[in-house]
Amino acid sequence: MQSRDWSQQPPFIYPDYKSSLRRGPTKPLIELQPLYQNHQESIAGELLGSLLNRYQTGELDHDLTRNARDQGEPIGERIVVSGQVLDDRGKPVAGALVEIWQANSCGRYIHKVDQHDAPVDPNFLGAGRVVTDNDGYYRFYTIKPGAYPWGNHPNAWRPQHIHFSVTGSNIATRLVTQMYFPGDPLLDLDPIFESVPKQARPRLVSFFDLSITEPDFALGYRFDIVLRGASATPTDNHS
Repeated sequence: MQSRDWSQQPPFIYPDYKSSLRRGPTKPLIELQPLYQNHQESIAGELLGSLLNRYQTGELDHDLTRNARDQGEPIGERIVVSGQVLDDRGKPVAGALVEIWQANSCGRYIHKVDQHDAPVDPNFLGAGRVVTDNDGYYRFYTIKPGAYPWGNHPNAWRPQHIHFSVTGSNIATRLVTQMYFPGDPLLDLDPIFESVPKQARPRLVSFFDLSITEPDFALGYRFDIVLRGASATPTDNHS
């Protein structure tokens, strides 16, 4: 089994992404094996304890176009986002918890910290979750998110994106990343995207897939997630 190829991952501290200077870790990662050797089994146990029996998803958790309806349908372009979660050998990972969160079609999150001067959609929560099937597939129905200003530098705008979290059998196996859309002109101007080594950036960009597209309903985008190895999906180290 291959370990993560750190040369393909963004650094924890990237000066152009200004908040990473405050949030990036300055101490080395904690190795789990020494915790056992030093008889700190309780700490290691909390990190490695099984979560598989705790994953509970509701009927509409995967459908962001319906899971928060209050007065009607959410506004914006409906899309389907689907893909496979794979290990470093290309084998599907079944039973992984995939969670997403995103801005609405106007580029605003339902969060008190987000004070962007854009409408809040009362019918769109912007969060969902699903467990991968036996072949490692997940599928979400959602609204294409809008771009939004973020104050990192003058006239800074984040590209359209969806945040992803993938958790395996325990919290130590969690991967957090972002999915972008093809052809977005803001990608080359975004310090978060640019912090990823150039050869690995395409792994963060979904692609249009007619086989996922549902006739007369929504365009489909495919986004596969590779957990380890040289082809691993770059992580969002700054979240």
